[in-house]
Amino acid sequence: MAKFESDYKTTEDIKVPEALVDQVIGQERAVEIIKKAAKQRRNILLMGSPGTGKSMLAQAMAELMPAEELEDVLIYPNPLDENMPLVRVVKTYPKERKLPPGAPDIGEGRRIIGETRANRMVGGGGISPSFLILSILVIALLYLSFSGFVEGDNKWVIAAAVLGLFVFGAAIVLASGVSRRMGGFENNEPKLVVDNSGRKNAPFVDATGAKAGALFGDVRHDPLQSGGLGTPAHLRVEAGAIHRSNKGVLFVDEVSSLGPRSQQELLTAMQEKKYSITGQSELSSGAIVKTQPVPADFVLVAAGNLIDMQKMHPALRSRIRGYGYEIYMDDTMPDHGENRVKLVRFVAQEVKKDGKIPHFTREAVEEIVEEARRKSGRKRRLSLRFRELGGLVRAAGDVAIEEGAKYVDLGHVVKAKTVARTLEQQVSQQVIDLRKDYRVFMNRGYSIGKVNGLAVMGDGSSGIIMPIVAEVTPASSKSEGKLIATGKLGKIAKEAVENVSAIIKKHIGKDVSQYDMHVQFLQTYEGVEGDSASISIAVSVISAMEGVAVDQSTAMTGSLSVRGEVLPVGGITPKIEAAIDAGMRRVIIPEANREDVYLGKEKRGRIKIIPVNNIIDVLQQSLKSGSRKDKLLEKMEGMKK
Repeated sequence: MAKFESDYKTTEDIKVPEALVDQVIGQERAVEIIKKAAKQRRNILLMGSPGTGKSMLAQAMAELMPAEELEDVLIYPNPLDENMPLVRVVKTYPKERKLPPGAPDIGEGRRIIGETRANRMVGGGGISPSFLILSILVIALLYLSFSGFVEGDNKWVIAAAVLGLFVFGAAIVLASGVSRRMGGFENNEPKLVVDNSGRKNAPFVDATGAKAGALFGDVRHDPLQSGGLGTPAHLRVEAGAIHRSNKGVLFVDEVSSLGPRSQQELLTAMQEKKYSITGQSELSSGAIVKTQPVPADFVLVAAGNLIDMQKMHPALRSRIRGYGYEIYMDDTMPDHGENRVKLVRFVAQEVKKDGKIPHFTREAVEEIVEEARRKSGRKRRLSLRFRELGGLVRAAGDVAIEEGAKYVDLGHVVKAKTVARTLEQQVSQQVIDLRKDYRVFMNRGYSIGKVNGLAVMGDGSSGIIMPIVAEVTPASSKSEGKLIATGKLGKIAKEAVENVSAIIKKHIGKDVSQYDMHVQFLQTYEGVEGDSASISIAVSVISAMEGVAVDQSTAMTGSLSVRGEVLPVGGITPKIEAAIDAGMRRVIIPEANREDVYLGKEKRGRIKIIPVNNIIDVLQQSLKSGSRKDKLLEKMEGMKK
């Protein structure tokens, strides 16, 4: 277990920083750029793996930006053209405004709305003469009816008169409403579409996955477009994320999910720093309404993975790069005392952020750090994919609450690792069990042309056994032999298969044009991509070609160069864990990955790990001992010289 320099018993003893920027862990270079960008109002493009803190950095940037420049936006009716509402921009907190003692510190936009409504109630909202006369008549008739002055059937006449007056009054009210809609009594009350009242920091608006209306604003459809009964155009205007983030930060994760048109419009808003609001649907009555330009002076923080860059509008990326910074997020950080202390603080932050789970004991935190080592996949490194680690923290907290414990201890974390397995880990275990039951792969004995390869699933958190079989037959064509691979292979995996023929030519000296080599990845319905099965393919083909059996208790993974050198691969720890779960006794890995292996205490010592440097080493460790193996290796050693 890791030992830390900080003196604490539980995470209750750890002080959590108040500022978001001080809570960011392991991204020191990014933090420095964010501080600089917040001060100078620069755009940012964050690229990296999910869960490494991109959204947290964007929120921290908004927290660092000043709030005194905030603006409220009001939309007014246009007496000259109702389909072009007027825009009024006011400072949320004007410096010249003086509030009376005890008055609430509301934004200027809300104050204007309140003042307008108050004036309407006092100036234009009094009792109308018609309503006053009707009320007096109704009271007089009711008094005559119940005072005894009127007798007999005359009471019914008075009752009918009262009912008629009520109907007449309702007609007046309806006529008044229609005339107001038609402009006789124009409703001049504005609509507050951007309200920053009560905000202490610059706005932060997360527009991830937003459609055009939510991003650029919209004008609601009005089905009552005739007879003066429709809602005035200015009251149907809705601000978009680019307007609500004015003077603040607009965050767009998975930026490639925005269509080309949306990216172009976003670029326009960035350049102009203002953007008119119009109806986004051509079938809506809002499409004919377009406001005056509304302020959209935001700082864009776009985020995504490297693959997203291919779908980014070149001009949008150029704008960010020309007026800001590009940052690639780190996936891991060095495993030393200072960074381990930071992970302790991370656990304390997660407990505080969740607000429902108990604090962690020292032993429980050390187990979280062990998991960070395992997830890093690299020697002497700690993972920075904190979303996954945060999930484990919350799962362990839930286990502790279920057991009524005051603190989360080591046992709770160990139990949570079983409960909070990823979908890939759950599927992987089921696939391994299924293939073992139906003997799709074997973990004992020997077989010619059959190899137990290893792969990872999905996000790389889970490994899986990938059986590969090969058959070599005389070439069906006199001119050339073929290498045929099946099993839903991706582009890189197909290229890895094709490279095997070069290795066979160089190291065995056989003319591959005389053979057809068939390679099958058994039941790989999930598909195969990458070149980490290269050594498995080479061993299966050579085994089939030379008639030498392969040890089925050995699994293997590794990339292979055309010169026969074994190259490092990713996901080495989950692959070895899959081999352990499948009952393998030995696993062959690249020598370069030797120190990347990080197994938990429960799995250490359950399998023999064999690092190799070249294809000859692989064959030496995987083929069945005998004269055929000895002759093959002797011939390959001779070809190598």
